[in-house]
Amino acid sequence: MLLRLIADQDGLEADPTLVALTVEEAARRLGIGRTKMYEFVVSGEIPSVKIGSLRRIPADAVGAFLAKRLSAADLATAA
Repeated sequence: MLLRLIADQDGLEADPTLVALTVEEAARRLGIGRTKMYEFVVSGEIPSVKIGSLRRIPADAVGAFLAKRLSAADLATAA
C-alpha cells in the first residue's frame, strides 16, 4: 500500500526491485522537486550513500521519511 502512495507521479508504477534510488527518483516518489530532495539529503533528514561518484538514497528511506513526517504531523495536531 505504501508503494502505491509514493508511486511515480507520472502515472508509471515505481520499480519495487530497486533498493537504491537516484535523488530524482526519490523526489518523484514523494512528489517533491529535486532541489527540495537535495535539501533533505544535505540536512540528513533523508539518508544517502555515495557509490563511486553517484549519490543514492535507499528505497526504504523514502518510506521511513514519509512515516516520520506523518507521525510528527500527528503529534503536532494532538498538541
